[in-house]
Amino acid sequence: MTTTTNRPIPTPDERSAEFFRAAKEGRLLIKRCSNCGRNLAPQREACDACTSEALEWAEASGRGVVYSFVVMHQVLHPSFKDEVPYNVALVELDEGPRIISNLVGVANSDIRVGARVEAVFEDLSEEVAVPKFRTVAAD
Repeated sequence: MTTTTNRPIPTPDERSAEFFRAAKEGRLLIKRCSNCGRNLAPQREACDACTSEALEWAEASGRGVVYSFVVMHQVLHPSFKDEVPYNVALVELDEGPRIISNLVGVANSDIRVGARVEAVFEDLSEEVAVPKFRTVAAD
């Protein structure tokens, strides 16, 4: 999935470069606590179960369910004015963590909590891709 965009593009830093490098390769990374083994959302810097900061990257399946979503009708940034209304979904990955993204390839009126989804990746630039999700048939 490749898109040319005028939207704001994340700038990978030392804490997020691995995540964006994997996304560019079509892989979704999450964090895993090296102390207790809990899977965590990619942006976490400490384990929410044991508070350890010993986290490592782990590859996720990219599959999960829609945990919640909203449909945005306001233009909060001028770069999104042509996309309103758009959805913002909270996806619970099969590995446990929840991440915020968008659902693609589905009408906002057809989005349902509990729908099975899988990650697809949108190229925002030569260096940055971000995960999005599309609905799939239940397993």
